[in-house]
Amino acid sequence: MPQSSQAAEGLGSIPALLQRNAGQFAERPAYREKEFGIWQCWTWAEAEKEIEAFALGLLNLGVNEGDFVAIIGRNRPHFYWSMVAAQSVGAIPVPLYQDAAAEEMAYVLEHCGARFAVVEDQEQVDKVIDVQDQLHQFEHMIYVDQRGLRKYDHHKLHTFTGVQDQGRAAYWEFIEDLKARREKLDYDSVCVMLYTSGTTGKPKGVVLSNRNIIEASRSSAEFDKLSRDEEVLA
Repeated sequence: MPQSSQAAEGLGSIPALLQRNAGQFAERPAYREKEFGIWQCWTWAEAEKEIEAFALGLLNLGVNEGDFVAIIGRNRPHFYWSMVAAQSVGAIPVPLYQDAAAEEMAYVLEHCGARFAVVEDQEQVDKVIDVQDQLHQFEHMIYVDQRGLRKYDHHKLHTFTGVQDQGRAAYWEFIEDLKARREKLDYDSVCVMLYTSGTTGKPKGVVLSNRNIIEASRSSAEFDKLSRDEEVLA
């Protein structure tokens, strides 16, 4: 679809494309992940509901437009959902490698002024806790894997599913705000901030717009001749 047509149809952001896919391809698989040897599958409609619940939960936690949300975990659906949920509320996701040292994480978290982080498991929680005294704006951490974390202080530590449950419970309180924030997004809105590896100095934050991400994705799909019927391994 030409850029002008895409903009005219309101498809100028990743959250808008998610909404389109949830409507047009509702029952088709969107994500698959193998867990304990069994393939788990989420359709586009199911993925959209997972992301919406998490986005509502982020609003319930107080995420503001323009906030930076660190995403620290391996390649799995929950972290893609977290990125789109952050984008949906007007925040900016900042993905980090899960194997980064605590001090490396501390630099990025403090440099971007992250107020929130979505992390994978106890290892990542411990890393952030170890450096939290260096983080002057950091407030809340959300984790996906609950093993080993039951006895931690949960005043500002939350489970991923718990945030979703809170979002669902507060649906009517926040849904109009979520829709309004989502509708503000366009091709020039910030989509993500990626940090360089820092091999020649301190890591630098690279800001990419929806235009950058969508056009690069479109070009890649066209180059590899990928159709909507393909299955792609991430």
